[in-house]
Amino acid sequence: MLSASSSGSFARFEKFLNTNRSNQAYSNLDHFGKIGVSALAKATPTETGKTASSWRYKIIQKRGLYGIEWYNDNVNEGEVIALLIQYGHGTGTGGYIEGIDYINPAIRPIFTSMIDDVWKKVTQ
Repeated sequence: MLSASSSGSFARFEKFLNTNRSNQAYSNLDHFGKIGVSALAKATPTETGKTASSWRYKIIQKRGLYGIEWYNDNVNEGEVIALLIQYGHGTGTGGYIEGIDYINPAIRPIFTSMIDDVWKKVTQ
C-alpha cells in the first residue's frame, strides 16, 4: 500500500498555478516586442535606413506556449537583407561580404529582461 501525507499550506503553489493559468506571466510580451523592434532598429547597420526601419514583431501562442517572433520586411530578390548583413553574403562578382553580428547583442538584453519579468510574476 502506498500513502502520502503533507502538512502546511499549498497557497503559494496554488497562486503559482493560477498565475500561469491566467497568463499574467506573459502579459508584457507586447511591451517586449516593441522594445525588441527598437533595439534591432538602433543596432542595424544603415546605408539607406530601409533595413533598420523594416523591423516588426508578432506574438505567438500555440498550445499554451507563448513567444515573440521578430521579422524584417526588407527583402531584395527573395533575400532578407537583415540576415545578409548578419551572416554575410556573396557578391555578384565572386566576392564575399563578411557578416556583422548585430542581432544577437541587440536582442540578448531583451531576453534577459523578459526572463526576469516572467520569473517575478510566477514567484510573487
